[in-house]
Amino acid sequence: MVNECVFNVVNGHSKRGKLVRSMPEANIPSDPIEAIQAQLVAARRTQILDAATRVFASKGFNRATIRDVAQDAGVADGTIYNYFANKTDLLFGLLDRLNDTERRPASLARAADAPLPDYFRAYLRERVEALWSNAELFRAVLPELLANPELRARYYDEVIAPTMALGEGAFRGLGASGMTRDLDVSLAPRVLAGSLLGLLVLQLLGDETVAARWQEIADALADLLLPGLLPEMPTSDSVG
Repeated sequence: MVNECVFNVVNGHSKRGKLVRSMPEANIPSDPIEAIQAQLVAARRTQILDAATRVFASKGFNRATIRDVAQDAGVADGTIYNYFANKTDLLFGLLDRLNDTERRPASLARAADAPLPDYFRAYLRERVEALWSNAELFRAVLPELLANPELRARYYDEVIAPTMALGEGAFRGLGASGMTRDLDVSLAPRVLAGSLLGLLVLQLLGDETVAARWQEIADALADLLLPGLLPEMPTSDSVG
């Protein structure tokens, strides 16, 4: 069982009552005992988020309560508050999971380690798997994001904007290394993200083709987008 007393130290519970939603791997303590405690805290946090995924997907965000999540996770109500300040923070933990916030920097950094077509297909498959495996969760939380201006602004500021900045940096680096043609680095990550989210929304609206063939989406997008990403090949007219 997780020692809840170590949460304040390991998971960043500040004196102002704000919770750090995730703990990057680089910050895992080097001391073996602290490292084990950190792993236990991460496991309990995952347990709670898994329960919240089920509860929000079945009841919707507005109808769900912290008690519902605690009962599903098999923990006391108070345990939830050791990890998440309130239901909104719990929602943001799930949105971070949908966004792959913790792994995204490392995932984007791998672009320099492989030919762009191979990397791009692998990246798209990773994102499709993350989104489509949580499609019902997305259905449950999307209405609240769209209807709640404060929540929407916070989500954009804390999740979307930093992710777009990472994407811009990745495209800028690929262009500087000659792996892509000269691109609009502000639009490129947004076009990519919008393509994936748009297809997911299309499925949620009832599109049977997307629902039946979602595992083909990554390669279909790669086939469509790669010709516009790769450097232009010199034509026979320009040679000699």
